[in-house]
Amino acid sequence: MSPIFLYDGVCMLCSRAVRYVLRHEKHPDIRFVAIQSPEGKALAADFGIDPRDPETFAFVDGGKALTRSDGVLALLAHVGGPARFLRLGYWLPRRLRDGCYDLVARHRYRLFGRSDRCLPVDASVRHRFSLPEV
Repeated sequence: MSPIFLYDGVCMLCSRAVRYVLRHEKHPDIRFVAIQSPEGKALAADFGIDPRDPETFAFVDGGKALTRSDGVLALLAHVGGPARFLRLGYWLPRRLRDGCYDLVARHRYRLFGRSDRCLPVDASVRHRFSLPEV
């Protein structure tokens, strides 16, 4: 089963993260599921995430859903590029990592912006996305 990146489709930080993963992934097998899509809403409910006001994203790998900083670190294991060095965060206590994650997550719309719709997806990777119905 392919890993799943469950992300907030209207968050510009999340959209940038999706673009980064597409550019730097080691193997093109990650599925990208916008939390606003029907599949995303169902997954969010399974993971205890409010799809109307998500406080975290989720990365599902090997049937295990990881959120907050654990999810970021698990996602980073699948990518190269400069962000791979953030994996050194494993050495930090989870409480500190999650505190930093929560701070950014709480202010992400103000810091990075918000869109009224999900990012446009190139046709060559469209089959890997689950997006909201328009």
